[in-house]
Amino acid sequence: MLSNEVSVEIEILRKHGLSLRRIAQEVGCAVNTVRRHLALGEAPSYGPRKRRSTKLEAYESYLRQRQAAAQPHWIPATVLLREIKAQGYEGGISQLRAFVRGLRPAPIEEPLVRFETSPGEQMQVDWVEFRKGADALYAFCATLGYSRASHVEFVTDMKVGTLIECHERTFAALGGVTRRILYDNMKTVVLERDASGQGQHRYHPTFLDYAKHCGFVIKLCRPYRAKTKGKVERFNGYLRRSFYVPLAAKLKQAGLSVDVVTANAEVRRWLKEVANARLHATTGAVPWQRLCQEERAQLQPLAPAWRGQIPAALPTANAAPGQPDRLAAQYPCAVPAQHPLSVYERLLQEIA
Repeated sequence: MLSNEVSVEIEILRKHGLSLRRIAQEVGCAVNTVRRHLALGEAPSYGPRKRRSTKLEAYESYLRQRQAAAQPHWIPATVLLREIKAQGYEGGISQLRAFVRGLRPAPIEEPLVRFETSPGEQMQVDWVEFRKGADALYAFCATLGYSRASHVEFVTDMKVGTLIECHERTFAALGGVTRRILYDNMKTVVLERDASGQGQHRYHPTFLDYAKHCGFVIKLCRPYRAKTKGKVERFNGYLRRSFYVPLAAKLKQAGLSVDVVTANAEVRRWLKEVANARLHATTGAVPWQRLCQEERAQLQPLAPAWRGQIPAALPTANAAPGQPDRLAAQYPCAVPAQHPLSVYERLLQEIA
């Protein structure tokens, strides 16, 4: 099929005295195509191709009726194949599947409605998994719904004691507590959804006690609906791309891997200089400035030390007499890291 531009070019080259073979080389087509075009004296017109008859054609009306009667459900192609074979169909399932696929109505996407919250109203929390196994590495991510200021804690497990400790550090870093915190279905927060009826969930007793102590309400997002907590979900991807992958690549060049001590030391700097200092694309403001100027005054004050009865929170035998029971759950990363932190800092400076 020749385009109008190629047709004009063939005619011009012919007027300049070029041979048919030379014209074919110039425009990139066969010599016979050039000869046929010049013999016609005008650009060829192409109409729609005639539809080829198929073995399935005689059964198309039946297939449309069957799928229409099954709405809003759908009959698999394998079932329809058995039915039309009983009526004499001799073809295969490939063309049947292609035809049936064209009958399926296009799914109607739900309109994306961005849900914004007032200052101090909501924080969204999620885990990010980087490694499993004996050398596990996870990140606790929290993002304020209004200012988009975020905080990150790298840990080696996702137990309830670790979750509470991450909340403690996050509240201290952000300067207060929001009135609501949004979670997915993590078992350290909710044990069973709708246990006693619609919206009446059975929460993890330890974490529920901690939430009451701090003064925030636990909110759960809809199952299999990540967009419900889209603010922290987008931050999770940003953390992986902008922080973790570059750091892991630098350490890999030196034959090292990211451990929890190094990750926490480096992520503090990244949060301060990059994540919370950038101009946020949605709000059009710098998250940390928006937190300090507008949202922090609306946060609830920090609660006193929580004295929950979980093994990690009980006072140690070496605690000084009369010392108040404070949350003593420390990261399992207290075990010796791969190398002293100074080694990583020196390597990062050399690689950079």
